[in-house]
Amino acid sequence: MIAKHLPRIAVYAVLLFAALFFLAPLYVMLATSLKDADQIRAGNLLSLPTSINFESWKLAWSTACTGVDCRGLRPYFWNSVSMAVPAVLISTAWGAVNGYVLSMWKFKGSDVLFGFILFGVFMPFQVVLLPMSQVLGFLGLSSSVAGLVLVHCLAGMAGTTLFFRNYYTAIPRELVNAARIDGAGFWRIFFRIVIPMSTPIMMVTLIWQFTNIWNDFLFGVAFSGADSKPITVGLNNMANTSSSVKSYNVDMAAAVIAGLPTMLVYVLAGQYFVKGLTAGAVKG
Repeated sequence: MIAKHLPRIAVYAVLLFAALFFLAPLYVMLATSLKDADQIRAGNLLSLPTSINFESWKLAWSTACTGVDCRGLRPYFWNSVSMAVPAVLISTAWGAVNGYVLSMWKFKGSDVLFGFILFGVFMPFQVVLLPMSQVLGFLGLSSSVAGLVLVHCLAGMAGTTLFFRNYYTAIPRELVNAARIDGAGFWRIFFRIVIPMSTPIMMVTLIWQFTNIWNDFLFGVAFSGADSKPITVGLNNMANTSSSVKSYNVDMAAAVIAGLPTMLVYVLAGQYFVKGLTAGAVKG
């Protein structure tokens, strides 16, 4: 009887080991963030805290350290919120319109245009740092949250266009043709027919864009100013601030705070992400 279920037991054992292996860093961060300095010195990375202490979380949020550009994560957190929310919404809407045009309102050269847009998916972002900084300077958006929003909208346009275009090619063309015969125009078809059918891919794109933008460090460190740095830059500054005594519990609490929004997004909406992908988000 056991031999019959042995392959399934082996699969579950491998999956359990993989889950524990990948969750181990998160456990270490949480456990360390709840310890005080004495517990960290007396114990080891895997030991549980003998008493729960949230002082490191308070320090990480407000006054984690002193020195140049090290003010705790609170201002950086709200900078990231102010940057990520409009950038995600704008890039998602932009990709939806692009995908709609390139899949249902094809014109001469539309496939070639889509091919050029795809270059943005595979192009390393380091190559656009210099021209993008010049554009931001010309527009007067250097070192500002608005400038970061523009950068992330442009950087995410290729990916969101790819998602929506591939998803919309699976929508029956007869629906659009019937709407045209009834006199519906470009925007009416888009809002009345296409958008109501776009919930799965919309969730995929929103989660994907939010994760990429919130976790971005390259654009944040290159284009932000003293008052517009996102949370990834703030976390880096906090971890690398010189100090006579290293506060590992504060650094770990700060890391958990920085990653908490994306973790919550996947916990609350992860099922929609999987459903969206299986509904055609990556179909060719």
